[in-house]
Amino acid sequence: MPLPFLTADRAFDAADDVALPFDDRDRWRRPYRPGPWRVGAAAIALLLASYVLFAGVIIALTDTVSAAGAIFGIALVVIVVALRMLRMGVWVSAHGVRRAGFLVTRTTPWDRVVSVRTVQQPVRWLGLPRTVQGQALLLVRQDRSAQDVPPLLTTHNADFLARPESFDRAADSVEAWAAEYRRG
Repeated sequence: MPLPFLTADRAFDAADDVALPFDDRDRWRRPYRPGPWRVGAAAIALLLASYVLFAGVIIALTDTVSAAGAIFGIALVVIVVALRMLRMGVWVSAHGVRRAGFLVTRTTPWDRVVSVRTVQQPVRWLGLPRTVQGQALLLVRQDRSAQDVPPLLTTHNADFLARPESFDRAADSVEAWAAEYRRG
């Protein structure tokens, strides 16, 4: 079964000399694979959902349908949470850059982007309040200063923790998309 969210890096691996290796640039793409922390958390959530679904089947066979419906609803919520965790991250296309969070997704068109750059600064470790020294990819928009905008990517988030070369490749590709579409 193909997993399209895991194929992002393969196109970049095959075309190292091309900054934007995709033919259909209007389609939203994540220029990196989801990290092992994000995939592991989603896998554990899906494992929990399978147990809840099994419990729902047992309750449906032995108890009322409304109780089973409530259990199936809980399993559905856990599945949606796991899928949303896998969709989180930075997505790029010819239209702009999209930052997909757990609850909120924000899109910035390329014509409103002033700069995209990698900086050395304190970053949050796995999204927790603890900060460590690391690198961050910052997107500066016309209507905001660099201090007001949270970083797009960091070396210590769930996608790039202990994978600095993947962070460098992802940051370079987002910067290449910005350089290509801010020009024209």
